[in-house]
Amino acid sequence: MAWYAAVAYEDLAFNTGKTIRCDATEVALFKLSSGTIRAIQNRCPHKDGVLAEGIVAGEHVFCPMHDRKIDLMSGLVQAPDTGCVTTYPVRIEDGQIYIGLPAAKEMAS
Repeated sequence: MAWYAAVAYEDLAFNTGKTIRCDATEVALFKLSSGTIRAIQNRCPHKDGVLAEGIVAGEHVFCPMHDRKIDLMSGLVQAPDTGCVTTYPVRIEDGQIYIGLPAAKEMAS
C-alpha cells in the first residue's frame, strides 16, 4: 500500500468533496458531518461524472450528472441503478489526511 498526503483535516470542508490526485489516480475525498473521512474513485461508472462535485447526504454522494446515489463506504451504486466505484482507505496522522492506494506491482526481470 502506498500512502499519499492529501490535505489537512481542518482544511477539508464538511459534506463537500475535494478532488485529490495521487500520481495517475484521481480520488474524491469527503469529510462527512460526523467527521469521518471517505475516499472513492472520482468518476461515476455511469457517465464519468466527477463525484467530488456531487451532493453529500449522510454516507452517500449523488453524482452531479444523473443523480446516481453511491455509498461512500462500499462504493456501490444504490438500486435501482447499478455499478460500483473503488473505495480507498484513509488515515489521519498529525492532522494530515492520507489516502492509501495499492502499490504498483514490480515487473519480473
